[in-house]
Amino acid sequence: MMAMTLCAAAQEKPIALYPAGVPNAKPAPAGYAETNNNGWIYKVTDPRLLPFFPEPGKATGAAVVICPGGAYGGLASTYEGIDVARAFARVGVTAFVLIYRLPSDDIMTDKSIGPLQDAQTAILTVRHHAAEWHIDPSKIGIMGFSAGGHLAATEGTHFDKPVISVPAGVSVRPDFMLLIYPVITFGKFTHAGSRENLIGKNPAEAQVDLYSNEKQVTDATPPTFLVQAEDDGTVPVQNSLMFYDALLEHKIHAEMHLFQEGGHGFGMNNPKTSEKWMDWALAWMTENGFMHR
Repeated sequence: MMAMTLCAAAQEKPIALYPAGVPNAKPAPAGYAETNNNGWIYKVTDPRLLPFFPEPGKATGAAVVICPGGAYGGLASTYEGIDVARAFARVGVTAFVLIYRLPSDDIMTDKSIGPLQDAQTAILTVRHHAAEWHIDPSKIGIMGFSAGGHLAATEGTHFDKPVISVPAGVSVRPDFMLLIYPVITFGKFTHAGSRENLIGKNPAEAQVDLYSNEKQVTDATPPTFLVQAEDDGTVPVQNSLMFYDALLEHKIHAEMHLFQEGGHGFGMNNPKTSEKWMDWALAWMTENGFMHR
């Protein structure tokens, strides 16, 4: 029993994304250090995955990389990360919380690609270890909340333009996306703080278009599940609507759920309803062949 406990504990140690050194990095200035304030993580310089494995024999083969939100200024690592990962692991989905670098000119040569480098490396890492971790390499998804939803959607629409070195014959394309009250557009309906943190106060129009992910959907975009509240006062619901419309235009399998109320940042549990979007997400994953029926 003790041996099993120790083994399980070892499995859940953080997994460094870049054991040989972080790309696109500059030496952190004095005083720039990661902090964790009640589950909110800031100033990440050591990007990593926090793994949550299902109980032995319970794995479905599905896996998901979870990107917490926080306007690209912090990471809500508990209620938009660890809590969600544990819920997935309980039903046989291997889950990884991505502690990604937050865009900063202090520690990056190009802050606009830093988070995407980490998301692409996360998918690459999970795919590389799929057999070891009892994961089907064709059932690896990415999930994001708020600005983490923007990162997930960027990874799901920019996979053919990798910003990391990718081995020949390997893809950083996620097999599905789960986007929860996501920032999608950097246009009219954007969340201004997320856009400014990623691409600056006065970005070029071409960069605004590049990171407006409703404009990046193609016939190869992964199947997508979306959830948002209509009364979201932080990220307008048009973000989900625009992305869903683009998915339909390209005949991508997609499902969207809109709550009448709930605001922004409700995590797994919308306090305005007894309905659980996680149940819908798991049903959608099953329907699309990402989990055992």
